[in-house]
Amino acid sequence: MEDKIEIITLLQSKQILESELKSLAYGSVEIREKNSHKYIYVHYREDGITLTKYVGEYTDELYNLILNNSIKAKELKKQIREINKKLKTYNYVEEELNSKVEQNIDFAKKHLADTIYKQAILEGVATTFADTESIIEGGKVNNMTSEDIMKIVNLKHAWEFILNKNVIVSTTNFSLLCEINKIVEEGFYYTAGKLRNVPVTIGGTNWIPPMPIESVIKEDLEEILNKNMDDVDTAIEILLYIMKKQVFIDGNKRTSVIFSNHYLISKGKGIIVIPAELTEEFKNLLIYYYEGKDEKKIKDFIKEKCYIAI
Repeated sequence: MEDKIEIITLLQSKQILESELKSLAYGSVEIREKNSHKYIYVHYREDGITLTKYVGEYTDELYNLILNNSIKAKELKKQIREINKKLKTYNYVEEELNSKVEQNIDFAKKHLADTIYKQAILEGVATTFADTESIIEGGKVNNMTSEDIMKIVNLKHAWEFILNKNVIVSTTNFSLLCEINKIVEEGFYYTAGKLRNVPVTIGGTNWIPPMPIESVIKEDLEEILNKNMDDVDTAIEILLYIMKKQVFIDGNKRTSVIFSNHYLISKGKGIIVIPAELTEEFKNLLIYYYEGKDEKKIKDFIKEKCYIAI
């Protein structure tokens, strides 16, 4: 189990480094002139292939930035190589994805900004789609708290993590669940990614979730995953289970949505996301579900109004 956790941690670090590398303009600089104007192009290698990319009109600042980026890129590539070496010590081998899963990953990436926006609204984050999109793309926004911005950034990192080819082929299990919460709650709680050890209450209901026990959570997840159910029904069961158990001190809704989507995407079956305009209806149904009053209604609601098939 410790080996699996270490592999997931290494894959997460690799994903972050590769994303940072991809965002850099770096390489061998070529300056082309046209109509008395200078333009910067860079030549670089990716997966053994030499590529050329236009960067922008020449300025000293941009030129120096590319030079600095090239130094940074060299260090990032070194760190990625070190991670690959460590992964080999665990006998980790990348698995090939079938076309349906690849298509699902592309679909999730294409709708990432919209998905994160809807998750943020569910969490009560005061944001707009435009602001969410800007934050995801690394831009600046006004009239948002640093805490809300961090929640959106963390959601981006968590989604990028599960959509990584190496992670999507891994088993949807307890270790992955904890890793997702660790990313979602990064910078908020030092106990992020660990089971809560304090009691919690839920607004709108007198129902109090029991203290989570690791062995019980693992057994329950295994039972859900091994049921003879449709993949979509399984994903919904996982999502609701994590929310109701309140496994972590915070971020349970965000964690459960991403965790259940890891399972769903790994099967090539689409994604689940609660529409922003249906947030209040979902929360009301969730209270009834917590209290054990109407499980079928919220499951039907998710399947009919929150599930997007590929």
